[in-house]
Order: sequence, then C-alpha cells, then structure tokens
Amino acid sequence: MRLSSPARLAAAALMLTGPLVLGGCFDAPKLEDRWSRIDLVGANVSAFQDMPLGAPESISVQADITFRSILTGYVIADLRVSPTMAPTSVHVTPTAPRQPMAQDIDSLLQHSYTVGRATRAVTGWDHLIQRVDLGFHGMVPAVLDSSGTTGGGLFLLLYLGAGDKVERIGLPDTLIVTPFHSADYKILPIGMTFHTVAGAP
Repeated sequence: MRLSSPARLAAAALMLTGPLVLGGCFDAPKLEDRWSRIDLVGANVSAFQDMPLGAPESISVQADITFRSILTGYVIADLRVSPTMAPTSVHVTPTAPRQPMAQDIDSLLQHSYTVGRATRAVTGWDHLIQRVDLGFHGMVPAVLDSSGTTGGGLFLLLYLGAGDKVERIGLPDTLIVTPFHSADYKILPIGMTFHTVAGAP
C-alpha cells in the first residue's frame, strides 16, 4: 500500500524524532562518574568521633582514587583545625553529597591549618583506580580558636594537590602543598568531621 504525501511526511517526521525521544530517556552521568574523586575505603577513626583536646592521635586511612583525567600531584590525608569554621557550618562526612562537600572542603583548606598529615605522590589517567594507604601521627591542640575557647572545628580531609619539596639545612626536607581547587580540576575530595571533648586534666 502506498502512503499519501501527508502520511509519508508524518512517517518521516516520526523516524527523525524517534531517536531524540529515546535519547531523552537516558540520564546524564552523575558528577561522581565524570569528575576524579577520592573514596574512603577504611579508617581507624569515624565521622563525629570524640577527639580529646590536647591529645596525640594516630590516624590511618585507606582510599581509592578514581581518575577521570590525567593528573599528577599528591594525595594528602590531613588532620586540620579551623579556628573559624564550626562542624555545624559545613557538611563534611563520607556520606554527604559530593559537590557541596567539595565546596566546603575548598573553604576549609583556606581557613584552617594542619596538625598532622601524610602525603603520597600519584599519577593517574582516565578510568584508573588507585588504592593508597596513608598514616600519620597528629596532635589535637588544647583549644581550637584564638580566643582560648573550644570554638572552631577539627576535620580529617583527603584531597589532591601540587607539592614542592623544600630542602632545609640540618632538618628533614619538607613538602609545601597547594591543594587543587575542586571546580578548577574537577576533583571530588572527601573528609570527616570530629567532635572535640575536654582532654584529661
């Protein structure tokens, strides 16, 4: 049976729009599948754990880095104190939405200082998954802010960055770390927030 001209036009239009309609049925890849990311696999500490002020802490973590582009730098596990950012002002926990957490970690890295860290040089390319084990000894200060109170926050952050080794006469070499900004490098760091409690008298 031959189709009339209007029928042929309608059939042709359906054939052209069909793939577009079907294409819209598939969701776009999630950000976690498009950006490089760090996933926490294991640790000897947990989110919102009580940390005594003024006490040493031994921290070990195991993480997977999933690369979505060619990156060379360092992975850093960092125990950090923020004198100005309280735990309630950020969402930094392994189960938090990744992009908002990345933005909070970017801000924390600008408004905090390290009290212990471990670093590892890494190089990755798209679809590579690299597992790293990091451990270090940190020292939680007796106070978290300059007023001498227990304000501020204590955080464990895992992120990627550039590093410059500096030789020091009579002292061990040190590494100056510059964190990669999450949006600029399309990286999703991860971390956890701790509760701080009064240490032993």
